[in-house]
Amino acid sequence: MATPGRSMVYSFLLFTVVLSLLEMNRGKLASSELFTILGGFISSLLFIVLLTFIGNFQESCGTRTGWGAVLLAETIALIAASTVHRVCITTCFLFSAGLLYEINKLSGMMLAKSESKTKRH
Repeated sequence: MATPGRSMVYSFLLFTVVLSLLEMNRGKLASSELFTILGGFISSLLFIVLLTFIGNFQESCGTRTGWGAVLLAETIALIAASTVHRVCITTCFLFSAGLLYEINKLSGMMLAKSESKTKRH
């Protein structure tokens, strides 16, 4: 498992790579309906990577991550999606909401698993 500092660096590098590829191919992504939906999905991946970066940064500073980090990451991802196409904003929001739900569910399962291990010992 990567430390918070290392994970923060990896997520920042991944954010810059995905954002630059999104901007380089924004003409292609705005050319058809299917590519516009794909642009929204790629922008939602920006949301997840940025949320990971912010969460690791706050953990390394000793502060608690909350809804502020989610709103900041979503705002930045929506701004990036708006540079591609207007429909990308909507699809980015919908994909981000779905991914956030799944990550929250996965986090709850991992927390329950770790709590059951500590109760056994």
